[in-house]
Amino acid sequence: MFRSLLVCMTLLLPWSVKADPQVWQKEWPQTDFSRSSVPDWTQIRSGGVRKDGIPALDRPQFVEAPEARNLKPREPVITLELEGAPARAYPLRYLTWHEIVNDVVAGVSLAVTYCPLCNSAVSFDRRTAVGTLSFGVSGKLRHSDMVMYDRESQSWWQQATGTGIVGRLTGTQLKTLPSWVESWQPRLAAGTAGQGR
Repeated sequence: MFRSLLVCMTLLLPWSVKADPQVWQKEWPQTDFSRSSVPDWTQIRSGGVRKDGIPALDRPQFVEAPEARNLKPREPVITLELEGAPARAYPLRYLTWHEIVNDVVAGVSLAVTYCPLCNSAVSFDRRTAVGTLSFGVSGKLRHSDMVMYDRESQSWWQQATGTGIVGRLTGTQLKTLPSWVESWQPRLAAGTAGQGR
């Protein structure tokens, strides 16, 4: 029994060591860990990759819907519709590998985000009171959901809610934009589709 308890404690030790702002500070020297809404640091865990180990996409390229021949009718896409612009489709096959797309549609700076682990797809307006942010993948998870970071303040954000949870922008709430997951087929008649690079 003692040996089993020792093994269990040994297995739990790496999580407790990793869930420590003093350890994270080496990788995140510009993040203000004194400001956080996270009640227990052990809620934040490594997702298995380092900062930007999953590279966000910036300035994606698009083609008109009839030219997107590599998409099958039932392939899942995140559809985004903003007034003054044709609908855009972001294939999940690309977001599974990149998780965040920093884009501009109809003059609106936005982030289309997808967490493959919890299957949450949410789009946000990147414009805030402190300026326009651009987002990357932190490599961390909280409640099995991706933790994003903004490149400007190095604050951490909960992807499912668009809320700043660690750093200078803790408590800041991003505005969500109208987007949803659907099959590509409804988009065949109109709009544009993102292409991976």
